[in-house]
Parts: sequence; C-alpha cells; structure tokens
Amino acid sequence: MTRGTSDLPLPKGIHRVFALPDTGLSALWDSIVMDESAKEQLLAQAIANFTIRAKVDRNVIPMHGVILLVGPPGTGKTSLAKGLASQVAKVFKGAKLRLLEVDPHGLTSSAMGKTQRAVADLFSQSIAEAAMTGPTIVLLDEVETLAADRSKLSLEANPVDVHRATDAVLVQLDMLAEQHPNLLFVATSNFPEAVDSAFLSRCDLVMEVPLPGKDACKKILTECLAGVAKQFPKIGELALHHRFDACAAECEGLDGRAIRKVVANALAASKETAIDPNTVTIEQLHTAIKRAKRARLQKEKT
Repeated sequence: MTRGTSDLPLPKGIHRVFALPDTGLSALWDSIVMDESAKEQLLAQAIANFTIRAKVDRNVIPMHGVILLVGPPGTGKTSLAKGLASQVAKVFKGAKLRLLEVDPHGLTSSAMGKTQRAVADLFSQSIAEAAMTGPTIVLLDEVETLAADRSKLSLEANPVDVHRATDAVLVQLDMLAEQHPNLLFVATSNFPEAVDSAFLSRCDLVMEVPLPGKDACKKILTECLAGVAKQFPKIGELALHHRFDACAAECEGLDGRAIRKVVANALAASKETAIDPNTVTIEQLHTAIKRAKRARLQKEKT
C-alpha cells in the first residue's frame, strides 16, 4: 500500500490519501484535452456539492454527492477525477480538503460475505470518519466492480455476495448523503452499462469523457512532442513539418493515452532513434500512428 501526499495514517480500505490542492494532481487536470465547457460544468458541479448540499433540504434537491465519469479506457477519466479534486480545493482555500483513493479490487473476495462486509466497513467507517474531520473527496475507480448491475447478474454464475455488495454500496451512499454534505464521490467506469441503475440514479452528474476529436488529437500530439523536446530539442520540429497535420488527423479514433504512446513507439522505431531520439522522422511518427490504429481496429473486431 502506498501513501499519497498527506501525513495522515491511511484509513482501512484506502489506497492513497492526498492533501489538497496538490501540484501533481492539478497538472493532471491541465493534461486532459477535452471540451472546456464540459470541464467547467464538471468543476461547477463539484463546487456546488460543497456550497449547496448543506444548505438545501434533500427533499427539495436530492443530491447524493456523486459524480460519475464514463467513457472508453484511456480517455483520462481517472486523471480528470484526481485533477478535479485539486481544482475544487483551489476554490475553497484554507478548507483543508483531502482526496481518498479507493482500490475497488482490494475489496472483492471469493469468501461468502467478505466483499459485502469490506464495502460496508469502507463506507461506514473509513470514509465516514474522514468526512467527520473535514471536506473530503473520494475517488471510486472502476465503480462497476462495487456497484455491478444486479439485473444482469446470474445467481448461478455470480455469488450472492456480489449482489449484496451492491446493496451495501447503495445503503451506505444514502446514509452518507444524509449525514455528510461535505463529502463528494467521483466515480469512473469504462463500462457504464455494467453499473447498477440504482447507483446511476444516485449520481448528481454523469459525464461522458469521449475519445478526442481531430483538434484535440492535434493538441495532445503537439503537447507530447513539446514535452519530449525539452530533453531532445529536434523532436519539437516535427510539429512544424508539413505532414504533421496528416499525422494528427490519423490519430482520430485513438484515446489520449494511446496518442502519447505512439510518440514513445516512434522513439523506438529503430536502434538509432532509441540511442538518439533527435533523429526521429515524421515518417516514423506516422508509421507508429498507423500501426496503433490498425491494432485498435483489430481489437474492436475481436
């Protein structure tokens, strides 16, 4: 188990704790290239969680303090969630916000009843106790592992404990929403169709983080090359090449992570480029992009 930037002891079931704001997490927010109006909406929703919930009766506005980010793998949902936490803390200066990062896979167990108990303990003890000490944001990555769609689960193929774990999540969310308005959950899912509908109904905002469009692909590729150019200056010239726009256009269909990886693949195009990355050519970059596109298309077919 690793520790984040906070000096506090790690609560049971928590993977990392970050004191906010955090410079590294703020950099993650800036690194995610997506529609700026969507990012503004996301930030505003998170801020509203801390300004409205404690003052407006839940019978009027039934906010649960849950935001869900959905979209294909590699689009930056987890980075966006972490960055969001830091951005919120910048708004509430001096509030001493913290980010608790949960590892959902560490809660599952094949032993009957253990998953349900671990989930209940996480929410009712670790998270509740953290919320009692101050404003808290909780990251629930791959939330479908904790709140699986019960309507799609077969009792023959899935232990009843999986169903009960989802029940526990829902019960605890309701209790925490009632008792701790200074608590915000930011969940992510690569497969929103696998998330229980009752969990979805408790989300104050469900936002799709899509694959980057043409302009976003170009911006990601440009920023990545600029970053590498800090150590290998010649690479920065690729963004000025007359074929660069064609390379960026070829990136459509790839996620942001994959686009950054094609730059690494281009650096490893040959023994010579691996030894001296300044020798990478636009042709090698374009080849790496086309190879990544072919691999993605093949994966989609299978």
